[in-house]
Amino acid sequence: MELCVALDLPSAEENLALAGSLKNHNVWMKVGFRAYIRDGKPFIEALKAINPDFKIFLDLKLYDIPNTMADAAEEIAKLGVDMFNIHASAGAAAMKTVMDRLSSCENRPLVLAVTALTSFDEENFQVIYEKSIDEKAEQFARLSYENGLDGVVCSTFESRAIKNATSEQFLTLCPGIRPFGEDAGDQQRVATLELAAKEGVDYPVVGRPIYKDANPQAKVEQILKVISTF
Repeated sequence: MELCVALDLPSAEENLALAGSLKNHNVWMKVGFRAYIRDGKPFIEALKAINPDFKIFLDLKLYDIPNTMADAAEEIAKLGVDMFNIHASAGAAAMKTVMDRLSSCENRPLVLAVTALTSFDEENFQVIYEKSIDEKAEQFARLSYENGLDGVVCSTFESRAIKNATSEQFLTLCPGIRPFGEDAGDQQRVATLELAAKEGVDYPVVGRPIYKDANPQAKVEQILKVISTF
């Protein structure tokens, strides 16, 4: 299990200060929509300047026609990030096109597919997808696995079933982690570190419980200490 820290603060300066406080820790940095749209490639470069060994997850959730997604994936790979994601609901053709395009990359980033956003509850998910979260997440995971992706983004509650349906090596990255039972905020399907470990989560994503803490560095150290016991 490897901790992924969400850099979701309001400014590049705040996010880089947070990253700087964690430069001596072996953690992933998640760069999402707001940070990347606002700060772009220079922000990725600034993170690498803080610590060249930081692993970077670019969380843009690509969703378009297959060739457009593959074009974007190719450009993402040139940024030197270590992982990015697409929407599983873009379909098998999009997945295959993306992976085919990246096959010649010297250092290909990991590619994950988003199954069900953790902001969904069961009722609102079924309105859109007409199936339960568990059923659809597993279906999306199988599709991703069959088309060569490295794993999926899901909630902790789907992680074990997804690995059982695919492979123990098929990665699960799970947002909505509240390490010690903190407030859920706008997330619906949240979990503790203990539950994440039990369900085989590879990458627990923690944002607000870290960056809203009075001492984010100490909070990360506390989280890493717990992770080391699993």
